[in-house]
Amino acid sequence: MSLTIELVESKVMSESTLREIRDLCAAAYAEDFSRAFELLGPGVHVIGRLEGRIVTHAMWVDRALQVGGDVKLGAAYVEAVATDPAFQRHGFGTEVMRRLAGEVRGYDLGALSPSDERFYTRLGWEAWRGPLFIRTGAGLEATPDEGVMILRLAKTPADLDLDAPLSAEWRPGEVW
Repeated sequence: MSLTIELVESKVMSESTLREIRDLCAAAYAEDFSRAFELLGPGVHVIGRLEGRIVTHAMWVDRALQVGGDVKLGAAYVEAVATDPAFQRHGFGTEVMRRLAGEVRGYDLGALSPSDERFYTRLGWEAWRGPLFIRTGAGLEATPDEGVMILRLAKTPADLDLDAPLSAEWRPGEVW
């Protein structure tokens, strides 16, 4: 079976494609995804199809991550990585994530909150070891129960310190 991969921006995605992606993510995570994409905001979807059917998906949204008190880095923040349970362990998720990594080269780095750290480590992602925070109007809010991984890209600072504090702007829903 050959996977066909396409990129679709949220703003031009058909309602039927969005519904199929929601159903895929709900099945893969056993969670309600009915409002997830509204909360995540606009992004670019990487969609893997077999014979026209969506069997795997990932997307990225733009986020500004700040390391310590340094300049903010433009991140391709990866969300909703999912493969239909009937098609897992066939390499389709890996194909979609490799394509995504090739598409986000213009960012300072890639980032995500992993559900399966081993999967992403195998693809070159690194665990952030430092403390994590969310930037709010009231200041920094610690998020000690969260985990983040980053993917180094050509524009990633060579001296990026994975032990430094890392923060992202607040957003509704899942903050990381």
